[in-house]
Amino acid sequence: MKKLLLSVTLCASIFALDIKVGATPVPHAEILEVAKKILSKDGHNLQIVEFNDYVLPNLAVDDDELDANFFQHKPYLDEFNKQKGTKLSPIVAVHLEPMGVYLKSIKNLSDLKENALVYIPNDPTNESRALDILAANGLISLDESVELKTPLDIVKNPKNLKFKELEAAQLPRVLDECDLAVINSNFALAANLNPSKDAVVLEDKNSPYSNIVVVKTSNVNNEKSQLLIKALKSDEVKKFIEEKYQGAIIPSF
Repeated sequence: MKKLLLSVTLCASIFALDIKVGATPVPHAEILEVAKKILSKDGHNLQIVEFNDYVLPNLAVDDDELDANFFQHKPYLDEFNKQKGTKLSPIVAVHLEPMGVYLKSIKNLSDLKENALVYIPNDPTNESRALDILAANGLISLDESVELKTPLDIVKNPKNLKFKELEAAQLPRVLDECDLAVINSNFALAANLNPSKDAVVLEDKNSPYSNIVVVKTSNVNNEKSQLLIKALKSDEVKKFIEEKYQGAIIPSF
């Protein structure tokens, strides 16, 4: 009987996996904590490594320092692979973080003054995304023939808005210094902003910018990736997102 128990214990230890995932703190690391509990039921250990930028987590996966990361959307990943020569692929779409427009000194976009200072993210995909939101709300017009837009692609700017590009994580911290900022919801939440209440405009729910879990392309079908997919597409994770974020973040499954 003792030999049988020992054999079962050894088998369990052989198949138990350590999975190391990089993530930005809110909401990605919070969502991964739910997945961690699910994976632990089968003896697997999910290690969550927190990052506060959009570059290092991809480089760490590409260098095999992480098994996966969870912080970005596919347009950003595609541009990153193109610029950096990395070979990374998405394995599952988890949620959408609607990008929001935030005002500090006024309450409505119609009250925005001439020459107002506007802060937007400085990475190519989120910068273009932010400009698209402003264009959709009538503040500017853009050259739609350009895929990834910058302020140089603004063709009409009736209020002569002044644009400043900053690292996405810094935007909530400088909201007091500008008239308007377009902020990713994960960084807004981390700064105690409630996108569904504090943003004057939220990105449309049909946005293609769902947040994805990313792995090295050669690892898309390995066991760790499949375990992550199963845990993150669970009813427990979906319920957590819906109840925790109350519409500020939306499940993608």
